Amino acid sequence: MALRSRTGFYRQEVNRTVWEVPERYRDLRQVGTGAYGTVCSAWDRRTGTQVAIKKLHRPFQSKLFAKRAYRELRLLKHMKHENVIGLLDVFTAEISLDRLRDFYLVMPFMGTDLGKLMKLERLSEDRVQFLVYQMMKGLKYIHSAGIIHRDLKPGNLAINQDCELKILDFGLARQADAEMTGYVVTRWYRAPEVILNWMHYTQTVDIWSAGCIMAEMLLAKPLFKGNDHLDQLREIMKITGTPAADFVVKLQSQDVRIKTTTKTPKCSVTVHGLCQQAKNYLRGLPKVPQKDFHSIFSKASTNAVCVLEKMLLLDPEERASASEALDLPFFAYFRDTEEETEAQPYDQTVDNTDLTLEQWKRHTVTEVLTFRPPKDSRETTL
Repeated sequence: MALRSRTGFYRQEVNRTVWEVPERYRDLRQVGTGAYGTVCSAWDRRTGTQVAIKKLHRPFQSKLFAKRAYRELRLLKHMKHENVIGLLDVFTAEISLDRLRDFYLVMPFMGTDLGKLMKLERLSEDRVQFLVYQMMKGLKYIHSAGIIHRDLKPGNLAINQDCELKILDFGLARQADAEMTGYVVTRWYRAPEVILNWMHYTQTVDIWSAGCIMAEMLLAKPLFKGNDHLDQLREIMKITGTPAADFVVKLQSQDVRIKTTTKTPKCSVTVHGLCQQAKNYLRGLPKVPQKDFHSIFSKASTNAVCVLEKMLLLDPEERASASEALDLPFFAYFRDTEEETEAQPYDQTVDNTDLTLEQWKRHTVTEVLTFRPPKDSRETTL
């Protein structure tokens, strides 16, 4: 299967790596690098705007990497919402399938992320209101597509100079990540059921993370700063209080195991019920009552505290959904229900299949070739 020819492309070295990009993208400058790829800012001569170009790190080095690269491309193609990062362009300079080594994703350039912004300045409550409103609109959209983010944190919330926010890296967090890169993600924003390795968690894991992020915006420091998984649970329960007996019973009806650190003996998953260690741990906790959120967030308004009380609930079934959260008075000032759109369901059939490296490559090429740029000019002017 032939791809676009090299005509119209040029080569540039970026941090000892050769980038091969179309002539329209100029002035490449590295702005970030991570486990999965490098991002450069570039000037798009066709639209007269700055864009971000991501070059994935050896996307076809293994089945695992190829599957992840394919999924990232498909997710980005699917997303069309102003608070979720979308795709402006995708390209490769390779001419044939057997020579395909790399492909590049072009996205709106945002400039910074919430983590960096919080280090620079203390956010006023009306700014928190505006940013959390955008985050919840983005989550409502992602969740309506049937996708769970799983790793929402300040570094995954991109922000531009107009304080507009877009959610990055949605639906990509997988248990395989640490195996692939040795990179261990921060646990400060992880829901208790994720720490407990609850097998059947839902989209409300993202609501917990959103609550942790909002709390950090108001306090100017992380709310739950655990040193390991058990310490993280301890920190959480100092504020939420220890779980009621019926919560432990509910956990027992699920396949659950506790994530262990190297100091703790490995705990295997039981087919029925909760791993003994996790059950004993939760049962053995001294009873602590829930803390009054108004005392923790003494400088925040009642409406802001109300949002946190509905997000930071130990029982995932009790937490507000993104839609329910948007109805709260805290967001009334900025609210525009027409912007709170839902997505088409995302079809995960291919994502969940076990294919050969060559098949993943072929699927990826099809996705590259069938890409159509967004018609909405607002998406390209950010």
